[in-house]
Amino acid sequence: MPANKTGPSGKKKSGKKKGRRARLLVITLVLLLVAGVGFGAYWSVSTVRASFPETSGTLQLKGLSGQVKVARDAHGIPQIYADSAEDLFRAQGFVQAQDRFWEMDVRRHLTAGRLSEMFGEGQVETDAFVRTMGWRKVAQEEYDTKLSASTKKALQAYSDGVNAYLKDHQGKSLSVEYAALSFKNDYKPEQWTPVDSVAWLKAMAWDLRGNMQDEIDRSLAATRLSPKQIDQLYPAYPYDRNKPIVEGGGVDPLTKAFDPKATPSESTQTGGTAGTAGKPGGTGTGGANGATGGTAGGANGATGGSGAANPTTGGSAGGGLRSGLSSLSSTLDKIPALLGPSGNGIGSNSWVVSGKYTTTGKPLLANDPHLAPQMPSLWYQMGLHCTKTSAACPYDVAGYTFAGMPGVVIGHNQDIAWGMTNLGADVSDLYLEKVTADTYLYDGKQLPFTTRKETIKVAGGKSREFTIRSTNSGPIVSDRNDELGKVGQDAPVQDPAPDRAEGYAVSLRWTALDADRSMDALLDLNRAKDFKEFQKAAAGFEVPSQNLIYADTEGHIGYQAPGRIPVRKGDGRYPAPGWDPAYKWTGYIPQAELPWDYDPKRGYIVTANQAVADKKYPYQLTSDWGYGARSQRINDLIQSKIKDGGKISTDDMQKMQMDNTSEIAKLLTPYLLKIELKGDNERETKYVREAQKLLEGWDYTQEADSAAAAYFNAVWRNTLKLAFGNKLPKELRVKGQCLRVRPANDSGPQEDLDGNTRLVTECGEREPDSAQPDGGDRWFEVVRNILDKPDDAWWKTNGTRANPDAGAHNRDELLAQAMKDARMELTSKLGKDVNSWSWGRLHQLNLKNQTLGKDGPAIVRWLLNRGPWNLAGGEAAVNAAGWNAAGGYDVIWVPSMRMVVNLGDLDKSRWINLTGASGHAYNAHYYDQTDKWAKGELLPWAYSADAVKKGTDAELVLKP
Repeated sequence: MPANKTGPSGKKKSGKKKGRRARLLVITLVLLLVAGVGFGAYWSVSTVRASFPETSGTLQLKGLSGQVKVARDAHGIPQIYADSAEDLFRAQGFVQAQDRFWEMDVRRHLTAGRLSEMFGEGQVETDAFVRTMGWRKVAQEEYDTKLSASTKKALQAYSDGVNAYLKDHQGKSLSVEYAALSFKNDYKPEQWTPVDSVAWLKAMAWDLRGNMQDEIDRSLAATRLSPKQIDQLYPAYPYDRNKPIVEGGGVDPLTKAFDPKATPSESTQTGGTAGTAGKPGGTGTGGANGATGGTAGGANGATGGSGAANPTTGGSAGGGLRSGLSSLSSTLDKIPALLGPSGNGIGSNSWVVSGKYTTTGKPLLANDPHLAPQMPSLWYQMGLHCTKTSAACPYDVAGYTFAGMPGVVIGHNQDIAWGMTNLGADVSDLYLEKVTADTYLYDGKQLPFTTRKETIKVAGGKSREFTIRSTNSGPIVSDRNDELGKVGQDAPVQDPAPDRAEGYAVSLRWTALDADRSMDALLDLNRAKDFKEFQKAAAGFEVPSQNLIYADTEGHIGYQAPGRIPVRKGDGRYPAPGWDPAYKWTGYIPQAELPWDYDPKRGYIVTANQAVADKKYPYQLTSDWGYGARSQRINDLIQSKIKDGGKISTDDMQKMQMDNTSEIAKLLTPYLLKIELKGDNERETKYVREAQKLLEGWDYTQEADSAAAAYFNAVWRNTLKLAFGNKLPKELRVKGQCLRVRPANDSGPQEDLDGNTRLVTECGEREPDSAQPDGGDRWFEVVRNILDKPDDAWWKTNGTRANPDAGAHNRDELLAQAMKDARMELTSKLGKDVNSWSWGRLHQLNLKNQTLGKDGPAIVRWLLNRGPWNLAGGEAAVNAAGWNAAGGYDVIWVPSMRMVVNLGDLDKSRWINLTGASGHAYNAHYYDQTDKWAKGELLPWAYSADAVKKGTDAELVLKP
């Protein structure tokens, strides 16, 4: 049977249509290229299609012990059948390399700090910072010392499968990106190794690392705001309104174990004995010293300055720390550029409903992780089936995988289903370190750094060598550039503090910098058969810390909070003094004392990044939860369906995932409608009131075609800018946004003795995707807390020198100005006729290849990127098509996939991916799921052998 390289086999009419469409697109592309749109002489139809995988026929795969079948459906989603576990994972590696090797190759270079070898000079700083943390080094340690023999076998088999594919594919036959890359350098992919797979978990842990950015932002805010103001911008979690995941429960003082049936008052406030803290993340590495290489400079050259008090007790951070933390924040942004923007939107939804309340009589489980949009999607759908399950071959699992790792990350097997959301635990701390060139201060003594050297190879340039320094808190992250070497001239730490004349460096303590067993746990989840085995697997899932939700075919539902979560002095809200032993981690929360739940009386469990347990839970998991807007909305939707004996169907679960309701609109719109807008004349008054009238009768849903949603979100954005954004320091505002402001710490008159203004021009420095105020549900709470205080100081804005009274003096004046500004903004963006406005025209999704699709030549970006799509949904809605209110309306995080698992009949489960199975531009499956995803549709999810056979569109047989 001849091999088919285009995807579907052509057995079905739809497959033929897709094949013809793909060929037409390829021909059109080549004609454009040959016509002179850049690099035309080097490209051809064969260049674009050379990497399309063989999906039918027979191929030989070295190392197999028996025959393996790969059945792909009409969307190119593979289901693999093998007689042994090793053959299963070997085939998984081969198949994922067929579809996604470019993505896999970039990921392993990212996690090893070797992107410069592929992309040149521009990635040196990113590489240096990743090596500072030592992701690859820790992954190697995990493989050598932590992982079980069975996991190592799976990793090695997976690697063998990838390498079998690499043996016969190079350059353009791997992917079109390699054809583009060959214009710059002679890069050739190396063999895949098991450690390449393990290291990717470090990248995911970084993406979901908790409150590090909040820690930086609070310190930067202290340069302009008082401690009280900062506390207002980070309010306490509203336990009285938004329910935690586990409602009740506590740690039994006698057994030292969490009991979900206990009342919170039964829980001891001090908790049990914490686990051993273990070694710090000092195995990581320091950053580079700029382009010239050589040993990185320390912080010892900084000029001294007057000390500032801890922002938690008064005072503000000075220029040295401000400059350093701003630069740190900027560098952190460059790493999520490949993983996705961090921030309020990085979360997820999952919930499970007991069969008591479902139409099937068995549980229904939904999950949709929120991550940055990527091309291709972060996820790869796949089934892994032993032809006969046994102790030797125990896998019969399907779901969402990471290309580059064996096993399934989220999905179900024949007995259980599971989903994940980010727990948000505070698992990282920044420490200020008092340093000299060779030592750091700890407990009154000068201790030597742990040091080593690193070399970064640069495509098309000279290699960079730099020195790595670590303390007993962790790697010195401020060594990576000259600006960060000046950290700490004035630092937000409590007195007494060491002499500040030489400044402070900044180190990072993070749980992911210690070796763990998370790769074991992932494969254990794939094999688990009941809740006890699920909990046992979860105990090893140490990094990243996730909420794990559960259901089984017997009808049970459950939840487990796993993770290596530190116990510390203080609340982790600000950088801590590294020289003081009192601020070191004292251990980790014992797994037995972490919250869990099983068949709760209420009949459902919701996890959406809200608080995990009651506020009386004895350990501090974090002080920076998501604020529960999404989770409580899901709770309310479930309650509205099951009251009076109602039942929830699979369709209902799917509909809930697309709920677009804006919680802040419910709160704010009644105030907006009461304001009597006035312009300078009758015409202008009519002009601004036209937009206001859009809110009359609006149901607060954010459909793509909604004019009211467009206007409200513009009002929300402008409200935040006027009330908060213009009052934040430049390090938190959008890059290029310039304001006339009073210099920090200047308490003198607005004008000097000669009548000259004391104001200076300050321009924002933060990337739009991570600037503040971002408009998430933290800001919902901030506004909620002052909405009934019309004269609160946050509502006041400054006038101009010519007209000091022009600013807002109270809430209604500020809201009126925001409404006028929104009218003007949308007129410029969408036109004068308010009835022609739509939320989707503002709120667009563009899918970009995470490397060449962002920084490659224009023609390569055109080749690899797709979009736009006009989207419904919004910030902190259940349908979380997130946007940053400070930066604009573009969609910057999304439900990266959606699934609903039907435990009554697994073949009636449903799923969807953001893009498609293929990573090859112009393959039929490059983004063939995106239109359906955007509309909220789900695909049928075949699982049983009969259902898979019925839906098979192409079959490939792999033989020894």
